[in-house]
Amino acid sequence: MASSTKHSIEVSEKLGNVSALAMVPPKAKTLLVLAHGAGAGMTHKFMEDVAEEFYTRDVATLRYNFPYMEKGSRRPDPPGIAEKTVSQVVAYAHEQFPKLKIFAGGKSFGGRMTSQRFSKESPDYLNGIVFFGFPLHAIGNPSIDRAAHLKDVKVPMLFLQGTKDKLAEIDMIKKVVKGLKLGTINIFENADHSFKVPKKNILPDLVESAVNWMNTKK
Repeated sequence: MASSTKHSIEVSEKLGNVSALAMVPPKAKTLLVLAHGAGAGMTHKFMEDVAEEFYTRDVATLRYNFPYMEKGSRRPDPPGIAEKTVSQVVAYAHEQFPKLKIFAGGKSFGGRMTSQRFSKESPDYLNGIVFFGFPLHAIGNPSIDRAAHLKDVKVPMLFLQGTKDKLAEIDMIKKVVKGLKLGTINIFENADHSFKVPKKNILPDLVESAVNWMNTKK
């Protein structure tokens, strides 16, 4: 596994710092800031494996914890705190790696908190958002309410979605993305919300898809 460097990033004086891990290939020109899902932190196997796959393709990553995960809690932070964390970490990434093209996003909850933040602000150094399974609705309760803010995001968005994702019925998420001028969707057959497919590892294809998309952006 490629080596990573540890970082500590201040969210605010009240909230303190969160931990982050950077993996930066020597030839990197792009960095993806990766937020974790609601139930697992930045060292979860999915997060580690994704970062490793990006590294082999000369794309840097900066994984980080939200404050609740940093404290060992299982209850996700309120949106205000999560969104503040996104903003601070992405700004930190730009400051630390000014020569790299910056993208942001994450797994499920982390991706949604990222888009919610950047529907309210749009820093000029952010080139796009990558969703690893946008959580469109709760299991068994199809709805598009969580997508309302996406129309206000001013950077390109890539939705990586599985056809068996119970948190985003595929026809519903396809319709949502079709209605976004800056949205692109790449679909993975038989993949669930964790991108698991019976008897197949699609992680390389998932990351390759994201890399190819990021390479088309300015």
